[in-house]
Amino acid sequence: MLDIKAVRQDPEAVASALARKGFNFPIADFEALDARRKSADVRAQSLLAERKAASKKIGELVGQGMSIDEAKAEVTTILERIAADIDAATLEAKAVQVELDTLLHAVPNVPDDKVPEGNTEDDNIEVLKWGTPKQFDFSPKDHVDIGEAMGQLDGDSAGKITGSRFTVMSGALARLHRVLAQFMLYEHTVNHGYTELYVPFIVNSESLFGTGQLPKFAEDSFKLEGDQGYYLIPTAEVPVTNIARDRIFDDSELGDEGIKFVAHTPCFRSEAGSYGRDTRGLIRQHQFEKVELVQLVRPEQSEWALEQLTGHAEHILKKLDLPYRKVILCGGDLGFSAALTYDLEVWLPGQQAYREISSCSNFKDYQARRMQARWRNPATGKPELLNTINGSGLAVGRTLVAVLENYQQSDGSVIVPDALRPYMGGLESIR
Repeated sequence: MLDIKAVRQDPEAVASALARKGFNFPIADFEALDARRKSADVRAQSLLAERKAASKKIGELVGQGMSIDEAKAEVTTILERIAADIDAATLEAKAVQVELDTLLHAVPNVPDDKVPEGNTEDDNIEVLKWGTPKQFDFSPKDHVDIGEAMGQLDGDSAGKITGSRFTVMSGALARLHRVLAQFMLYEHTVNHGYTELYVPFIVNSESLFGTGQLPKFAEDSFKLEGDQGYYLIPTAEVPVTNIARDRIFDDSELGDEGIKFVAHTPCFRSEAGSYGRDTRGLIRQHQFEKVELVQLVRPEQSEWALEQLTGHAEHILKKLDLPYRKVILCGGDLGFSAALTYDLEVWLPGQQAYREISSCSNFKDYQARRMQARWRNPATGKPELLNTINGSGLAVGRTLVAVLENYQQSDGSVIVPDALRPYMGGLESIR
């Protein structure tokens, strides 16, 4: 959530920045609600002062010749009227505050100054390319044709069991999918210093609100039946980041580089806005897996932390020798809660295109304000908002897609990348 003080100070500047995301900030509505809230607060404070003064009036009335009983009766009548007015003013202030909060909860984060102008992914700016796409002496297949020819990727059975956008994997392919996650976890914990977490795959609405999925993106999540308000997680970002909700960390807990968490979880998404897109295979599923990186840092560390975290995701692609490119998202393609995002896009020979495999974002204090995730600044002794950063390190299913397509052979087999062979019991290829 945006800092309401900053919005009050210069709503035009906030609106101008949000326009880069394609969001029309309702300045007039905000200012009208804020004025009503302030008026109700002022009225309540004035009535409290009036009540304090009325309480002293009994002595004045008696001094003017009124009996003590008459004076008490008159003051009681005044106090009852004031109390009713205070209740009305307080209720009005609370009601207006709810309207103001509802408005602000639907407002996205302000984009960083580094975010380029643009409306779609075509306007994203390439930062770098790594690796050279392999030149095949045959026509490369996409991962669905490869996996189905092996008899180890089965969309039909998944469709029978559940429905579209689900997949059954078997044999060595299922094993390769599993060890990719193990490999990523090892690299991030042993080489990059992340603490591995096991977290719930079901969260409450407060957690989804904290990271920005609710209230705006309710249709993108799977809500469980019942009155508990439970949802399946769309990403490990939600449970992991919410560990910091309603908490104040000591500065010593942050160490030199902040707190770094990694978690491997399934992810569940309704894909409400993507009907007709990527209907084949593992690219866009209702259920998939990711290894998620989350950092909680001091505000002055967030820019550096984003570069570091993105580098950790890139490290996995390099270890697997998968060509990729890094792009910075334009305003129109930037996520709701993000201030700045790098997308890593891996080369897929079967599509002859780069496709997203990781999004790494700096949310600054936007999520922390919604969650009240804070640290105690030793310089001031006061609690201050943390900055949150996260990214996929990597999306497991899409990494499997990239391995299948980049390591495919003319006979239909797939070479196991060197970095994964120890996890595969020395297996050199899948057939």
